[in-house]
Amino acid sequence: MKFEKFFIPSDELGVRLEIVAARPEGDGPFPTVVFNHGSTGRGQNRALYSRTMAPAVIADYFIARGWMALFPQRRGRGKSGGAYGEGLAQDGSGYSCDAEIALAGFERAVDDVDAVVRHLRGRSDVNQNRMIIGGVSRGGILSIAYAGMRPGMFCGCINFNGGWLGRGCLSHELVNPLLFERGAPSGISTLWLHGSYDQYYRIAHCRGNFDRFLSAGGQGKFVAAPMGHALMFKPALWKEHVDRYLLALG
Repeated sequence: MKFEKFFIPSDELGVRLEIVAARPEGDGPFPTVVFNHGSTGRGQNRALYSRTMAPAVIADYFIARGWMALFPQRRGRGKSGGAYGEGLAQDGSGYSCDAEIALAGFERAVDDVDAVVRHLRGRSDVNQNRMIIGGVSRGGILSIAYAGMRPGMFCGCINFNGGWLGRGCLSHELVNPLLFERGAPSGISTLWLHGSYDQYYRIAHCRGNFDRFLSAGGQGKFVAAPMGHALMFKPALWKEHVDRYLLALG
């Protein structure tokens, strides 16, 4: 498997986004997953901002099943241009617990996903009827919410350990369910994969987010696996669930 790296325009004038792609053999069009990265822990280590996130474990899984995987790097992350502005406190102490700042950071992330979707719509090697969105941690909640905010864009959504604010912020009890609720209008079945021992999000909180999503009209399945926040790197715990999910999508 080979990764291809390229850049696309963002919504911000003159700023480009880095995308890493893993393609199966052949010309396509391929069913395609857009997989969104998470945060940088507490947001205090600026060296992590420039690290491109394209987990081979996800690429390998989808390539083996004939899917193309795209890993966009949002503004200020990886080799993407612009400043990293997803809810950082102004004093440089890391991510802010202020709900207003956190939500503004989320909206900035949505703008970047919009740019990725525009790129997808112009690709002849993408099966436009078989596109799903997914992600881990902040990328997981971003994917669920985005699918509901842009209904009809994706036919499926996979959330690994999703949440925007961790339990170190009291406001996570407000922000996370609010954002997950935005995903309810998607009209598609979703798959939520959470670690029972996640150090950032208690499993009861995650189930509560899922219940809030269902109560708002969302559809999906919740899986609690015996793992922490690194669940994504243990495919033995999730691949059968994802296999069944993809099969059900058709």
